[in-house]
Amino acid sequence: MNRLVDRFGRTGFALLASLIWFIPMAAWAGSADLSPIDQTAYPKVALAIGLVMLVVWLAIISRLHNVPVGTRTHRFDLGQMTNAEKRWTLAAVAFGTGLVAWLNGAATVDWTPLITAVQQGKLGPIVLAVALFAFAAVMVTGVVFSWRRATAAFRARSALQTHI
Repeated sequence: MNRLVDRFGRTGFALLASLIWFIPMAAWAGSADLSPIDQTAYPKVALAIGLVMLVVWLAIISRLHNVPVGTRTHRFDLGQMTNAEKRWTLAAVAFGTGLVAWLNGAATVDWTPLITAVQQGKLGPIVLAVALFAFAAVMVTGVVFSWRRATAAFRARSALQTHI
């Protein structure tokens, strides 16, 4: 744990360690939708694993302040980040969340009625389809642009700290 905290910083370690509960919870969310249909998914098992791992993660995080961290520059350490880094990273997370939400909706919706209506030339469904794809394009562009700006802000901070 000490080596990982030293490598990624406290915030980076907390984000990385959150995968131990995030992945089972995502499996629970996905299997809860499918379980009534095919009876092969076990959402309660995934939920139980996710909740147990959430408790484990909270225990790990509660002891994180005792771990010594080196003075090197860490990418996602909130204590070291400049306001520009925080702002652009938050924008990247927001756009990424919008993109994941769009993908989740796209994966769980039956597109047949929309495709049929678009093929028939109905104006409302055509506008909806254009808006859906425009939203996805804006989310992808937002992720790429804000991530590049966050990376540039990090590089500026790390260059400034190496010259001090």
